[in-house]
Amino acid sequence: MKNLFFTLLLSLIAFTVSAQDSVGPVVTFQESTYEFGDIHQGDVVEHIFKFTNTGDTPLVITNVTTTCGCTAPKWPKEPIAAGDEGEIIVRFNSRGKRGVQNKPITVYSNAKNTTRISITTNVLVEEKN
Repeated sequence: MKNLFFTLLLSLIAFTVSAQDSVGPVVTFQESTYEFGDIHQGDVVEHIFKFTNTGDTPLVITNVTTTCGCTAPKWPKEPIAAGDEGEIIVRFNSRGKRGVQNKPITVYSNAKNTTRISITTNVLVEEKN
């Protein structure tokens, strides 16, 4: 009976340790913020955020949201295998904007944490005489 209990206890410990070794998908961006610098009102600028799935199971991005319609993201709809790379393209339209703009982008996926990236820029407005 003691041997059976000891064997079950060791099995439980081994199972717990192996379950903790499984990380799941992890999104690792090369950069979390991109600065466009000065642009002129009406310019449309774009940046590609590159990332790697540094986890051990496929990554599925379910949604990417922004805080305003001036910022439009495109993301991969297919799963990203462990170790593979992907990109999120973010386009910013400065029409009607002025001054410093900071636009957060939220990436929703099956990774354990929600990821945020952002773009910033300074929109210059030409004064008319």
